[in-house]
Amino acid sequence: MTQQRRFTKEFEEEAVRLVRTSGRSQRETAEDLGIGLSTLVRWISRSRDRQIDEPELPGQEDVGAELKRLRRENEILRQERDILKRATAFFAKEGSR
Repeated sequence: MTQQRRFTKEFEEEAVRLVRTSGRSQRETAEDLGIGLSTLVRWISRSRDRQIDEPELPGQEDVGAELKRLRRENEILRQERDILKRATAFFAKEGSR
């Protein structure tokens, strides 16, 4: 069984800051810090989500809300596009009979 290590919030934030500012790859940073790449990627993702959910600058609330709305709209549009592609293929096949 794998033993999980616990890291402090400060360590996690510093690791994310290093990835963003050092110019080194995520893999190199993870190896230097002695953590797994998947752990570092999860921390970066969590940090990005926190920045969207809890904007630090005044007026950023609108930007975060707009970004969430646009991402949702993007996903819906992708789904609609995929449905239309399948329908087009179906009707093209039916029309050739």
